[in-house]
Amino acid sequence: MLPAPFRRIGLTGSIGAGKSTLARLLRERGFTVLDADVQARLVTREPQTLQAIEAVFPGVVVGGELDRPALSGRVFGFPAELAKLNAIVHPRVRARLAELEAAAAEAGVRTVVQDVPLLFEGGSQALFDAVLVIDAPLELRLSRVMARDQLSREAVLARNAAQMPAEQKRRLADAVIENGGDETDLAVQLGAVLARLDLKP
Repeated sequence: MLPAPFRRIGLTGSIGAGKSTLARLLRERGFTVLDADVQARLVTREPQTLQAIEAVFPGVVVGGELDRPALSGRVFGFPAELAKLNAIVHPRVRARLAELEAAAAEAGVRTVVQDVPLLFEGGSQALFDAVLVIDAPLELRLSRVMARDQLSREAVLARNAAQMPAEQKRRLADAVIENGGDETDLAVQLGAVLARLDLKP
C-alpha cells in the first residue's frame, strides 16, 4: 500500500515529441522518473520473455538475444502483430515499474513520474493521478527521429501511425506541454504545470 501523499504521474507523447528531454528536466528538479523503454529493454533480455517472443515471432531471437531490427520489421506497420508483442512485453514492464515505484514510495518520494511512450495505447491512464503529454508539430518530430535514429521518413511515419494520434492524446491529457521551441521555453512550461498540479519531488 502506497502512502497517502504519494502521487503517480504519467508522461507520454508521440514519437519525437521530446519525452526524454522533459524527463531529464524533471530529474534535474529532483523528481524520480521511471523509464518504461529502459525497463522494456531489460525485460526483453530475460529468458522467459525471449522464449515467449520467439514462440510468436520465430527467428527474431538469435544466439539468446533479441534481433531488434528484425522484430521491428515484423511489427511496425502491422497493428495486429504489434498488439501480440505488446501483450507479451507490457504486463512484464508494468510489473517492473510497480516494483520500482513501491521502492521509491518506501524511501519517502512524494511523486514518481513514469515515462511511458504507449501509455494511452496500453490503456494504463487510469493508473495515474495525472497524465502529462508533450507534443510538437509532426514535421519537427519526424526530423528529430530521422536524425536521431538514422531512419527513413517512411519508417518514422510507420512508427508514428502505430501510436494513438497526437490530437487524441492531447484531449486525454491533464496537461499538455508544447515542445516546438527551445529548452528554456520547455522548462518554463514545465514549471507552470508542476505548480498548477502542485507536484513536488
